[in-house]
This record gives sequence, structure tokens and C-alpha cells, in this order.
Amino acid sequence: MTALERLFSEGFRVFFLAAGLYAVIAMGVWEAWLAVQAAGGSLDLPAAPAPHLWHAHEMIFGYGGAALAGFFLTAVPNWTGAKGAPHRYIAAVWSIWLAGRLAVWMSGHVPLISVAAADLAFAPFLGAQILGQLIRKPKPQQMIFLALLAAFWIANLMVHLEWLGHTDTAWAGLRMGLVTLCCMIMVLGGRVTPGFTRNAMVQSGRETHLPQNPMPLAAVSIAAAMALPMTYLVSLPDHIIGAVAVVAGVAGLIRVALWKGVWTLGKPILWTLHLSYAINALGLLLLGLANLGLGTEIAALHVLGIGAVGGMTLAVMSRASLGHTGRPLVASRRVALAYALVPLAALTRFLGSALPGLHDPTVLIAGALWIAAFALYLVDLWHVWWGPRVPRAPIGSPP
Repeated sequence: MTALERLFSEGFRVFFLAAGLYAVIAMGVWEAWLAVQAAGGSLDLPAAPAPHLWHAHEMIFGYGGAALAGFFLTAVPNWTGAKGAPHRYIAAVWSIWLAGRLAVWMSGHVPLISVAAADLAFAPFLGAQILGQLIRKPKPQQMIFLALLAAFWIANLMVHLEWLGHTDTAWAGLRMGLVTLCCMIMVLGGRVTPGFTRNAMVQSGRETHLPQNPMPLAAVSIAAAMALPMTYLVSLPDHIIGAVAVVAGVAGLIRVALWKGVWTLGKPILWTLHLSYAINALGLLLLGLANLGLGTEIAALHVLGIGAVGGMTLAVMSRASLGHTGRPLVASRRVALAYALVPLAALTRFLGSALPGLHDPTVLIAGALWIAAFALYLVDLWHVWWGPRVPRAPIGSPP
């Protein structure tokens, strides 16, 4: 098997590579545009939407879509015992994802209906494969992800409908897409974070004071998080959106406090899960408060986009890449540094919104930290995605 054939042999390989590359490239373009604007210049992009809308759309649906595809194409066969997708399908769905990115980028020179068709084809093509596998052994806790993928697609549709001139739903669609990703973190992170931590504690010989994950509390956090995208879909008043987000955030913070995060401090591949989940919950709380008139919504949205989505996807992508290629689940120094840079980027961007006088430098610094984090991730795991599986059992279980 050639290296190229191997890259398309498993979904996590090409999509986690693509997510990392796009995280660097898309943020690099945004940084360049911001830097030119800050210097008093002007930089025209070939995209039809305003640069800030292109940036938001591509980080949510471009980067987020690639991370989701890599996760689903890897995790669903494990859940169901089904055979993984063939390499031709993986190459096809990756090509559709890439076509969407190119179409949105060149949307100033391409009919917008063609842009929408190219970009919106990705989630249904991916969802059909997932449905075909999940339907064999349907379980409610797994079918939730298919419903969330549908919500993710609807959110993207709302953006394109405004770009086509039919509705005024782009901002609601962007928010719905982001909080849908955050809902997936609430569901998935709430499952794997205490589970992986418990496994590691037991393997170390610890038998007491293990992570607790009370089901009533989990149900409240997940129900509120799943309701949040729907509040944007049906355009509920700000105070209702705020109340739902506050419930999800508070419940999430209580949950993560029960998972023995302090024990993981010497284990980056574990503490990054705890930290990313906590930032997700905190971001939802901040979003809720902002909708209730306390704080800045843009600041909260960037805590979620950078710290929660960026942090948790980086954690899961690196862990899964190691585990599914037979490598020990131990983060290298480079990847551990990347784990630390992402929440630092989130904090810096938060300050940029909270302190308007520092907006330009903090936004540029936050973008640079994000790029550095994903560059470290790419450098460290590049050989993993292109290389063969090693005959060595990983410590613990990959997602």
C-alpha cells in the first residue's frame, strides 16, 4: 500500500490532516486580512460574503466539518462493529468537502446557487454512510449524533439561503452551527472524558475516588445543549436562548468538577479533555449571560469556537490518530504545547472583545497562537497519518 492509498484507507487519516491544514490556512488568510486592515490598507478576497462572514463560516463548517467527518468515519464502525468505509468513499467524501471549501472561497466569481450546492452536499453524503452503519444496531445515544449532523446541515443551509438573497438567517445559522458543535462536545466529551480518566486511574492501581458522572445531571446538560441549536432555528427571544444556555453551561461545569481533573495534570492527553469540556461549559454560560444582557456575545462565541471546539477537536483528533494507528496514548511535548496554546488563544481573543482598546493586537495574537497550535499538531502527527499502523497496543482505548 502506498502512502497515498494509506491516507485514504481510514477516515481519521485524511480528515484529521485536512482539518489541521485548514485550521492553519483559513486562519492565516483571516490574519492577513486583519493585519492589512489594521495597517489602514485594503485586501480584497475572492469570496462573495464579507470577510468576517467567510471567516466564521469556514471555521465552523469547513474546519468543523472536517473534524466531524474524521470522527464519524472512525468511531461509528467501532460502535457498530461494521466494516469501515472503503477508500473510494473516503476519497469521494473528502473531495466533496474540498469542493465546498473552494466554492465558498471563489464564491465572488461563481454562481451562488452552485456554491450552495457544492458546500451543502457534504453533510448528506457523510450522513448516508453513518446512517447505513448505525441502522444495523440503532442505539439512542449514537443516533443523537446523526440528528446533530442534520442540525449542522440545516444551520449551513440557513447561511446559504441568506447569501442567495432569500432570507435573513446567516447570523442565526452561524450561531446554530457553532452551538451544534458545542452540543456534540457536551454529549461526546461527557462520555469519553470521565471514561478515559477512569480507565487511566484504574490502570494506575487506583480503585476509589474515581470520576462520577450522575445520569440525571448528564441528562440535564445534554437536553439543554440539544435544545440550544433549536432556539436559533426558530428564532426564540434572547432571554429564552440565554436561559437555555445558562442551564447547559452550569450543568456542564458541575459535571466536569466531578471528573477528578486534578489527577490528570501530569497527563496532557487527559487534561486537555477536561479543560476543553470545561471551556465549552463556561462558554455556554457566558453565551447565556450575554443573551440576558450580561457580557459580550462575540466574546462568548469566540470562547466556544476557539477554546471549546478548537480544544476538544484537537484533543480527540490527536488521541484518535495515535490510538487507531497502534501508538501509545501519550502526547508528545509538541502536542502538549498545542493543547496549551488553544485555550490561551481563546483567552486572548476574549480579552480582545472585552477590552475594545486592545482589539486589534489581541485578535492578531489569538490567531497566531491558533496557527502555532495546529502547526505543532501537523508536524507531530504528519507521519502518523501517512505511515502504517505500528504493531503495538495503545494504552487505553481510542474513541
